[in-house]
Amino acid sequence: MTISRQNLSIVVVSFMSEKVIYDCINSISNDIEIIIVDNSNNPTFKEKIQEKYKNVRCILSQENNGMGAGNNLGLKNVKTDYALILNPDVTLEINTIDEIIKASKTIESFGVIAPISNNLNYPNYKADKKLLNDDEFKPFKVKSVDGYAMLLNIKRLKKHKDFKNLIFFDENFFLYLENDDICKRIIKNNENIYIIPNAKVNHLGGSAVDSKYKFEIELSRNWHWIWSKFYFNKKHKGYLFAVINGFPTFTSGIFKLCFYSFFDKEKKKIYLQRIKGYISALTGKKAFYRPKIDF
Repeated sequence: MTISRQNLSIVVVSFMSEKVIYDCINSISNDIEIIIVDNSNNPTFKEKIQEKYKNVRCILSQENNGMGAGNNLGLKNVKTDYALILNPDVTLEINTIDEIIKASKTIESFGVIAPISNNLNYPNYKADKKLLNDDEFKPFKVKSVDGYAMLLNIKRLKKHKDFKNLIFFDENFFLYLENDDICKRIIKNNENIYIIPNAKVNHLGGSAVDSKYKFEIELSRNWHWIWSKFYFNKKHKGYLFAVINGFPTFTSGIFKLCFYSFFDKEKKKIYLQRIKGYISALTGKKAFYRPKIDF
């Protein structure tokens, strides 16, 4: 069975994302099912968005466990064979879905296909240059794609032991690198990942959460980036590699913490978060940090 509007669902994980998520939904055809997993657990948001859009179902996650866990929750509620993962600050161009459907018919097999970012300065994929096509409009294989827009071939992937029980994303990641991890495991299972050059998306980047929480989110990002990087390296390359790879960032964080302690309290807090994130990963603690936001 091939991709069609009737055989495709879209999963969006939101967290205090009301200022951007409506643009995301409005860019999607209303004949495609959209499942929103709201990590904010806001019943008012759920009621409002389900009343406004007949093709949208909102699930309150009960607990903010991050992007990976949120995506898994959404995917468990998908009844179609294909699911497009989107961040709430992503919008599709008018023909994006049509181009994805069209291109998928020309690809022999895939685990993931993804649209391409319309910002050429920030490509949403990593690729071996040897595998790139001379034809700039033809789908091409890549090593990984960014998690803000990736379409999973659920029917195909769930046949692999690595993705049993619809646990596609490693829920140990709260934020960052969960997409690199799933792509690495997909390729390990001999499945292909493709970029569709004619299918384009716009990603605002760092705008999924309301700007009034900007500093708290920045603290969270700094903690989780270093934690996720350590965990990713430990998982795929070993503990010693993770320690060595993260140590320069850790020591730089200590230096900058001392430097900014004298005149910039905000930067002091940011670098303290990096240090704490590294130590937590180093000592085997879970990604426990959560932004301190009053709902």
